[in-house]
Amino acid sequence: MNKELMTALDMLEKEKEISKETLFEAIENSLMTACKNHFGKADNITVTIDRETCDYKVIAEKEVVAGEEEVEDACLQIALADALKYSKKAKVGEMVQVKIESKEFGRIAAQNAKNVILQKIREEERSVIYNQYFEKEKDIMTGIVQRYIGKNISIDLGKAEALLNENEQVKTEHFKPTDRIKVYILEVKNTTKGARILVSRTHPELVKRLFEAEVAEIADGTVEIKAIAREAGSRTKMAVWSDNPNVDPVGACVGMNGSRVNTIVDELRGEKIDIINWDENPGNLIQNALSPAKIVAVFADPDEKTAKVVVPDYQLSLAIGKEGQNARLAARLTGYKIDIKSETQAKDAPGFRYEDYMDEYEDGEYEEYEEYSEEGYEE
Repeated sequence: MNKELMTALDMLEKEKEISKETLFEAIENSLMTACKNHFGKADNITVTIDRETCDYKVIAEKEVVAGEEEVEDACLQIALADALKYSKKAKVGEMVQVKIESKEFGRIAAQNAKNVILQKIREEERSVIYNQYFEKEKDIMTGIVQRYIGKNISIDLGKAEALLNENEQVKTEHFKPTDRIKVYILEVKNTTKGARILVSRTHPELVKRLFEAEVAEIADGTVEIKAIAREAGSRTKMAVWSDNPNVDPVGACVGMNGSRVNTIVDELRGEKIDIINWDENPGNLIQNALSPAKIVAVFADPDEKTAKVVVPDYQLSLAIGKEGQNARLAARLTGYKIDIKSETQAKDAPGFRYEDYMDEYEDGEYEEYEEYSEEGYEE
């Protein structure tokens, strides 16, 4: 019987990742519960299980009294004649340890003990699953689409189910049951019914984690993702940087013939990804962020976090983008409020004149744009 118990504990530990020590404690508590149900109390009872052999002992410590007629509480006292069966040195007034056989417990007590063990196993299983997925919070996992619950989607993550809410879904994506998708773990909550996992397909961090998994240079810290701006399902802009002069951060993310970025684009169901170089100079950063549009001049105010940008007339629509998307993403990526004007518009806007802005930036930070101002903004 003890070998069978040890085998069962080994299987539970392996399959459900519940430690054997926890299971031993559960059995001890269940036997204690059975004693309470059988005797009405268990204050003087101890239960021990040998961790190596699974042999267990249920011991009640009782006070020795002279005769049966003096036993007021059979749970706490024992007559001397009976006590001598357990210890030949037993004396009146002393305590003696009495072994209790579990087979004496009734059916109800045994059933309650069983329920205690099962309840503990369920609690530990929920705890193990919660801890396992809590460690994955703010990371990505691969899941399998199970079913639609209204407009929400249930995702199988292996040992637990996650919920992809409607507002965390990309409107252009449509999944079928059994589809394998990568999701970003937004939050893991511990509830009475187990771990409640919320996931997302729209979060900008999903793109970041995908690049970390795909690009070795990002994983080892050679290339750093400085900022991400995303409109899920349509376009993402990402600024990258490296302190290693021998590494091209954009090229590392794009990969040979676009292999790396294309893998991520496929995972995001065709979402376009613009990768630009990060620059500490806000003017250069804004210029990079507005790519693929060509920029004539950038006047950035770091204090106000605003920037005025001049582009060639034929590049205005490209700089702004469809429905303003390019400019909007560039603004999110850089943290600057960007006002874009064409060269023709700039000539008619005195506030856009190069000379006016150079008065504010006498340190020459924007000298690189001087060649444009002298030709384009003199009245």
